[in-house]
Amino acid sequence: MKEMMQVSVGKVTLKFDQETLLYIIEAAGHVWRQASSFCPHFCLKDGGELVFWSADVVRHEYHKSGVGEGILSHYEWCTGHFPANDGEGGAADGGNAAAHAVSQPTCVSDAEDSENADCEGCISLPRERNFSVETLVWIEYATEAVHFELIPGEGELSFTWVYWPGYFSFEKNQPDAYTVMPVLQGLLIPNTWENEVRKLPFDGQFCSAGAYMPWFGQVEEGKGYIAICETPWDAGYSVDHPAGGPYTHVGAYFLPSLGEVSYRRSLRYVFLESCDYNDLCKVYRSYAVETGLLTTLREKAARNPLVDEPIGSVVVHKGIKKHVSPDSAFYDREHPENNDLVIPFHARTREILRYHQKGVRKLYLHLDGGGAPGYDNQHPDYLPACPEAGGWEGFKELSDTLNDCGYLFGLHDQYRDYYTDAATYDREYALHGADGSVFEMCRWAGGRQNYLCATQAPYYVKRNFEEVLRHGIRLQASYLDVFTCNEPDECAHPRHRMTRKECLEYRNACFSYLWSKGILPSSEECADWAMRELVFCHYGPYDFMLQKPGSPRRGVPVPLFNLVYHDCMILPWFMDRQPEGEDYMLYALLNGGAAYLDRDGAYPDTDGAFDSEAERKLSEEIERCAVVSGLQERVAKCEMVRHEFLDGRCDRQRTRFSDGTTVTVDFRTGEYEIG
Repeated sequence: MKEMMQVSVGKVTLKFDQETLLYIIEAAGHVWRQASSFCPHFCLKDGGELVFWSADVVRHEYHKSGVGEGILSHYEWCTGHFPANDGEGGAADGGNAAAHAVSQPTCVSDAEDSENADCEGCISLPRERNFSVETLVWIEYATEAVHFELIPGEGELSFTWVYWPGYFSFEKNQPDAYTVMPVLQGLLIPNTWENEVRKLPFDGQFCSAGAYMPWFGQVEEGKGYIAICETPWDAGYSVDHPAGGPYTHVGAYFLPSLGEVSYRRSLRYVFLESCDYNDLCKVYRSYAVETGLLTTLREKAARNPLVDEPIGSVVVHKGIKKHVSPDSAFYDREHPENNDLVIPFHARTREILRYHQKGVRKLYLHLDGGGAPGYDNQHPDYLPACPEAGGWEGFKELSDTLNDCGYLFGLHDQYRDYYTDAATYDREYALHGADGSVFEMCRWAGGRQNYLCATQAPYYVKRNFEEVLRHGIRLQASYLDVFTCNEPDECAHPRHRMTRKECLEYRNACFSYLWSKGILPSSEECADWAMRELVFCHYGPYDFMLQKPGSPRRGVPVPLFNLVYHDCMILPWFMDRQPEGEDYMLYALLNGGAAYLDRDGAYPDTDGAFDSEAERKLSEEIERCAVVSGLQERVAKCEMVRHEFLDGRCDRQRTRFSDGTTVTVDFRTGEYEIG
């Protein structure tokens, strides 16, 4: 039996079992053990698995540098010793390695509907040489953080995921043992939570709606840890929580970058004593400051004073032209007349004047479908302005009216969905897999589409916005759809080869162009990789808000994102009052955000747009929004310092902001108090 390896730095001790390849960490008065059910392994493209302990060469040694010390492991497999390509699992482990992994994600190809994704985007490369990787787990002298690093070696391996490091054994049958994950605004799963949680949006891929921030954490009896992925572009996390518990397993996985391990992958674990989820968020906020991600609204306003204008504005979301292609998943075959609709620009102009007459002081109009083809059609070639709605003349009249009222104007735009009937469509510039395949789907209104390689997006953004501005349309903001919701893409086409990290850089370049024109950038959701550029977004809701009312919840909603970034972004909130349910206005107040005054959902029963029987008069809605807007003007530039559940109840909550403002809400009675 091999000896357990051990390294200590300060108050942290790292132990490594050379037989099981599992780690034990003693820190902050608690012992964290990787679960014995976990087995580190690669998931192979052919369906098999390559487990670490099956390597032909395995070496472990102590490692020390000027900044820390730990354990370095080397794993090497010979070409002739790879598992059989039978799709049933590797020969070395009898096909059972999958049982050791946290619920394995499906391949992400259709990013907006990943539950139905296929594997056209996956990469398969020949095994011509030996393959090796190294792992380095070390304790940092300065902070006593524990770093888990996966380091590329030699050779190639056709893999889809690698599961390492392992998840911790977290099997306490108590509700005060809980897991927090940055699913949309934030999610807390008590170990005793009644509903099963295994499937995450976008399979938990970081830099997507499945993880607004690249971290997760767990707390047990006041002892906790946060795991921060420092290389999130090709990574994600997955979860296994059976109905009723009594455990939650959460762990990271890494994806290949253009088919390879490519570069060092890194997770930073910070262990805390006497903490809760608020403390984990503040650890990540410090990390965001350290890395330069955290950019406040005050800093953004120094760049362009217009940033202050949306603060306190109500949001009105309206459309102009709707056209649903017969090959779209949303095409209504029983009532084909429902597939086309045009609202003239002058009708929207009259609505704006009505809001002004009603006393709405500050307003931001988010306009969909103003181009000739209609909403979600023929992108990126949506211009000119819709002729049936009044063309450029009607478009400009709406723009001028908003300006005269002192309101803000922004357009919906799209530079990822690449429609095959667009005037300039060229399959060569779609995303390409390594085998030359091009992903295709027919879900959205415009029908058949690929994905546009993000290397091309900045050029199209410039082309289209220059045209809009030439026609005298005055834009204060604009919305580039899906960039901060969908996971980053990679492309293997030799003329525009692109990694996922580069994809995010190209998306940020689109936001930077808008800044250069004095236009405030917005996108679908609030991803922290774009925090330096984004001013606001379409929404950053809790996970349950995008499900039909009454659907089983994955966990308890908590404002993890706002506990980190509240003072960095303007975040609008739904104001719906659910029949016999919660008043979403209370969430808007609790989070010190902006309010939706009027919101026309682009698609039925998606993105939180569900029919409600509670029809309310406009005057009442304006009055409710005024309360939310007034609070937002007060706290928009303040850090959210704490969120808590009062009296141990989920229906009574309180937030506190850095200026001393407190907001207390009771979802049972519908009451609120602003302190």
